[in-house]
Parts: sequence; structure tokens; C-alpha cells
Amino acid sequence: MIKKIFKTGLLLIFILNFISCSDEVIQPLEKDEVISLQFPSYFPEMTFNKDENPITKNGVELGRKLFYEGRLSRNNTISCGFCHIQENAFTHHGHTVSHGIDDRIGIRNAPAIQNMVFLKRYMWDGVIHNLNEQPIIPITDVNEMDSSMPEAISKLSKDEVYKKLFKQAYGDENITGERVLKALSQFMSTLISGDSKYDRFKQGKESFSSEESQGLVLFQQKCASCHSGELFTDESFRNTGMYYNTQFKDAGRHRVTLDQNDWMKFRVPSLRNVEYTAPYMHDGRFYTLEAVLNFYSDSVEDNPNLDPQLKQNKHIGIAMNTQEKQFIITFLKTLSDKNFITNPKFAE
Repeated sequence: MIKKIFKTGLLLIFILNFISCSDEVIQPLEKDEVISLQFPSYFPEMTFNKDENPITKNGVELGRKLFYEGRLSRNNTISCGFCHIQENAFTHHGHTVSHGIDDRIGIRNAPAIQNMVFLKRYMWDGVIHNLNEQPIIPITDVNEMDSSMPEAISKLSKDEVYKKLFKQAYGDENITGERVLKALSQFMSTLISGDSKYDRFKQGKESFSSEESQGLVLFQQKCASCHSGELFTDESFRNTGMYYNTQFKDAGRHRVTLDQNDWMKFRVPSLRNVEYTAPYMHDGRFYTLEAVLNFYSDSVEDNPNLDPQLKQNKHIGIAMNTQEKQFIITFLKTLSDKNFITNPKFAE
């Protein structure tokens, strides 16, 4: 009798486990919904094409998982989030240039991922014009993830969790390169930083100190010709008088256009969250904001295509004294968005 009861119990456990597993596989899809991105009214218009790639709850969740997915790299160790760390405004803090697969060294400092839906171009040289296409560069670059889309798809297609997530986001389990890239761009589109002290000041919710106010005035006089608008970049490409780094052999925009006029021109980066994104410049050559401003005041190299803003009134660079630099840095720190770098919705 005891044996019979024991066998019956085992059978019941087996049946319950089977039902549980079956439920896990065939449970109804979570209801999807289009996400409305929230940002300050004074931000520029979105450039992201929501008709081409609707931003949905399930698409963003899939993109978030893919952003932190090491299997997008050849040996399953490097994810997007490896070089774009949230607490550093999605930059690779502590590295002059990014370290990728097998600890290979790239040629550029990882730019911040923030407010991407408002930009017209991506990367330091502007080679990408569509956010849906941007992730293909790091996935295939030999020094970053050193993989290919077919290889990544092959690995993801063996994972039941991803099959479920793709079905929730796209209606079926078909995992394609286009869907991977679009899910990643949906997630990146939500990485909006617009809650700094500067924003609260602009909205009349907070006041600036005397030093911050003086810094704002100086910034507008000396920096805003390039770092303009509410994203603090005009997205132009400029030669700012930096020496050519022979270690990395990177001439910036020239690598894309092969036009000598573009030699050493790099995209003007946004200064939002700049307090968190050291080191600075395309090759991470400066580790402090003080060093950056010292460069602009004292070390700009004159050359044939140096930006006109840096050679005015027969002066090379930007005239600033020590106190003015400190005021400007004090203002720059008002662009720090603590909620952005701690938001759990953006975390792994």
C-alpha cells in the first residue's frame, strides 16, 4: 500500500511539473503597448522614425536584454553594456579608448548613449545616420564584439526565453538581424536625460548659485557656439586643434569622406552628464574637465582647417583665466542627471 501511494505521489508530481512547464511555454503573451517618450518641452524634435520602428513596451524590454547580452559577441563575453556603463552615462569610464573582445584595444573613447532620438548622426565620425543601424558597428567590429549578425542570431535562436521575448515584441518567434537591431534602438531611444539641475532651473523649479550663474554666462560666451541648444551640441564636425594621435591613427570625419578638409574633424559631443563621462575627447586623452579647458586656453594647435571659432581676434584657442574655467566647470556640473544614471529601467 505504501509503495502504491509513493508511486501515485510521484506520478502526481510529474503531472504537476509537466503542466507547470507547459504553462511556462504557452502562457498568453503580455499585452504590448506603444510607449510615449517623456522629455522637456524645450528639447528639439525627435529624429527617430517611430513609424519605421514603433517604440513598444515589449520591444524596449527585449532591447534592454539584448543591450546586456554577451552572446552578441564572438566569445559571449562583451555586451553593449560592457562599454556603455549606466553610472557613467553609458560610457566606458576609466579607459581612454574602449577595450573589447580578448581585451583588444579600439581607437576611440566610447561616447555617451543619451538623448539618441534627437540626433541626426551617430559615432564620432557621423558614419551612421539611422539609430536602427548603429548597433551593427560594435557587433561586427574586430576590436569590439568581433561577431556577425548570423552568428548572433544562431545563438539567440537556441534560447527559449528569447523566442518568447521576440514573439511578445513582434508577434512570432522569428529572430532576425533587423529585429535585433530595431529592439536595441528602441531601448536606446528611451535613454533620455532631461532632469538635471539645469533643467529644473530652466523650468523655474530651482535656482542657480552665483558661481553657477557666472559659469552659464561664460559658457554662453566661450563654448556655446559649438555646444549649442538643449542637448549642448550642434552635431557639427570640427577640427579643434588636437594633435594627431599616431597610436590610433584616427583622423575623424576624414575616415568617412576621404576629404582632406575633414582631417581631424570630430562630431561635437553633447555636454549633458559630462561630469560622469571622463575621460574626454575622441581618444580619451584628458581625464579631467580642468585639463579640457586648459587645452582650449593654452594648447590648441593651429592648422589649415582649424575651426574658425578657435582662431578669432588673432588668438588661437579660447581665452580663459583660471577663475573663469572654474565657473564654467561649476556650470557644467549642473548638467548632471542623477536620476538618469540610477534609473532601474535602464539597468541590466
